[in-house]
Amino acid sequence: MDLNENFAEIIVKPSVTNSGIVELILNRPNAANAINGVMVDEICRFLELADQDAATKVIIISGSGKHFCAGGDVKAMKNKTGMFAGDTDTLRKKYAYGIQNIARTMERIETPVIAAINGAAIGAGLDLACMCDIRLASQNAKFGETFTRLGLISGDGGSFFLQRVVGYPLAMELTLTAEIIDSKRALEIGLVSKLVDLADLASEALILAEKIARQPSVATKYAKRLVRDGFRSQLNQHLELASVYQGVTQRTPDHFNALAELEKKD
Repeated sequence: MDLNENFAEIIVKPSVTNSGIVELILNRPNAANAINGVMVDEICRFLELADQDAATKVIIISGSGKHFCAGGDVKAMKNKTGMFAGDTDTLRKKYAYGIQNIARTMERIETPVIAAINGAAIGAGLDLACMCDIRLASQNAKFGETFTRLGLISGDGGSFFLQRVVGYPLAMELTLTAEIIDSKRALEIGLVSKLVDLADLASEALILAEKIARQPSVATKYAKRLVRDGFRSQLNQHLELASVYQGVTQRTPDHFNALAELEKKD
């Protein structure tokens, strides 16, 4: 990643560690890291730059302050400004060419993404967390697909991602009740894979990222793509893709190096 790249103040400028781990920090703590139009553009730009850089092996997304992300900017909704300005058709286009680009970008990139959820992940914030490949959370985190409370639906793609994480019945329940659940309930339903103390969240996310980063990068990226495909493909289609990916990975230097290391241990 070009470390001279300038990002808006809503995102802390990333750095690449020796192990290839980069961090995206949502940085509007006074607004509970609520998403606005500038943040949408910068999140997508960050992810694309990181994914294109061969040195990047894992991306961690977290929030500054007390919250992970409280969703859309309610003040902008009320004032009909920014990404919430315009008539019905204008809003439709703003979603299609705006916040929905986060979902498209997250689905397109090959780099594994970990969400380190330090506090509230509400509405679009929960949806962003569900777009990530793995989710860790602090004990005081809370979660809610709360769009119906505001007379809205999930316009950013959450209805697609949430059920991929917790399953159809629970996704429907969380969506229709708009219930806010605590971290223990989130762990019970598989919304997050691990709970840690807030003070340990960053280090635990880094430990997990380093475990992933130690694996051969080509295989890791193809493995991520294959698991995602397997969720929604028919068996024969998936097996065909698996054979293509295996043909690629089985002729990489990483594979032969790994075989040589196994021989040394025998």
